[in-house]
Amino acid sequence: MKRSPYLIALGVLLFLVGVLWTLQGLGVVGGSAMSGVTLWAVIGPVVALGGIALALWPRRRP
Repeated sequence: MKRSPYLIALGVLLFLVGVLWTLQGLGVVGGSAMSGVTLWAVIGPVVALGGIALALWPRRRP
């Protein structure tokens, strides 16, 4: 099963955004309204895991 390069790129982008949101939520990365807000420390890993799943999940064809 061949994966679309666009889905892989989108998955990688979602992973990176999720990591950034996690770091902002934990207060490691400052300078935004998201810094130090626990909500983003929870949402970030969920988005990052979704990105990994999207990038690695094979596309099924009937």
